[in-house]
Amino acid sequence: MTARPSATSTPTTPDPALSPVPDLSLPLGRPPRVLVTGAGGPSGVCFLRALDGVAERYAADLDPNGAGLYLVQRAYRMLLPPGGAPGFAEAVLRLCERHAIDVLVPTVDAELVALARASAAFEAAGVRVLTSPAEALETCLDKWRLAEACQGAVRLPDTRLLGSPGLPRTQDGAAGPPGPEGGFPAIAKPRTGSGSRGIVLVHGPEELAALPQDGSYLLQELLPGTEYSVDVLTDALGRVVAAVPRARDKTDSGIVVAGRVLDLPELSGIAEDTVRTLGLRGVLNVQVREDRAGKAALLEVNPRPPGGMSLTVAAGVDMPKWAVAALLGHPMPDRIAHRETAVVRHWQDVVLAPLELGDMGDSTEAARPVGAGDRRSA
Repeated sequence: MTARPSATSTPTTPDPALSPVPDLSLPLGRPPRVLVTGAGGPSGVCFLRALDGVAERYAADLDPNGAGLYLVQRAYRMLLPPGGAPGFAEAVLRLCERHAIDVLVPTVDAELVALARASAAFEAAGVRVLTSPAEALETCLDKWRLAEACQGAVRLPDTRLLGSPGLPRTQDGAAGPPGPEGGFPAIAKPRTGSGSRGIVLVHGPEELAALPQDGSYLLQELLPGTEYSVDVLTDALGRVVAAVPRARDKTDSGIVVAGRVLDLPELSGIAEDTVRTLGLRGVLNVQVREDRAGKAALLEVNPRPPGGMSLTVAAGVDMPKWAVAALLGHPMPDRIAHRETAVVRHWQDVVLAPLELGDMGDSTEAARPVGAGDRRSA
């Protein structure tokens, strides 16, 4: 498969016919109140920026220096405990009830399962949560379970679990040789984690033997070709209404900083098959990569809004607005098309008064950082 823009690529000027955008004020008769967690990360920032001027935006993070917190006014900034902390979902629910939040958008992997398990409590409080079912999330967040679940549904790289008694296992559980089908070098990665953390290139059996053999690591066939992300939007029933492939031309710490949005139906098809197989919902991201023969295979699934979603928005598919609209009951179109385009991303400063950094409107659910009060008194 060759990733080239088509001859009919259109300019990046917005095209209303190509990119219908819902009026978020219609379902409630007013702009919805939307709380985005993980406001310090690329996903949170992208979601908040997309809703600027069309929703009442609230931002939350566990770090008072999170950049996205300062995209909203002080009264709408919140501090959270870590996603894995006991009582996390209950703390978020209290914030939602206190501020009469209509839609909750979690963007951090560690928060997803707890919030999904508490979905009934949020629904009872009138809060719609942009998340998939807990079981589907748990499968996506464990790369070994993901490979097992998608076996036979989509093309996968040869994947083996490094576990007791110390030899890799094939996907059917049988004992395997000390290397993947494609031989070395191969990729070793933790079963859980994101942002390319812990991933290493293994050149032979000696390096393989040095890795944890306790079932916490995978060994995977090296895919040397182009890597793509496919951003996916579904309706409430899991029907895919947009699957937008983008080439990850340059990344920094696992986040794309330069890329192209392309019309590649094969990749869109892999993403759609993956979403249907796993029973995912909302806005999410499927990552694939080409093997030596140029055939794409599934790498992993990020079951929450992706960090590079601004590329998809620039290509005419405003997933944040559509996702919020769908949760509020706005009908979804059968399909939302995208245009081919390229995007280069850059840092953007948020300039504040010195005392404003770390100044939250609501820090009741997390301890205020040491020294924050000293700045005010100084």
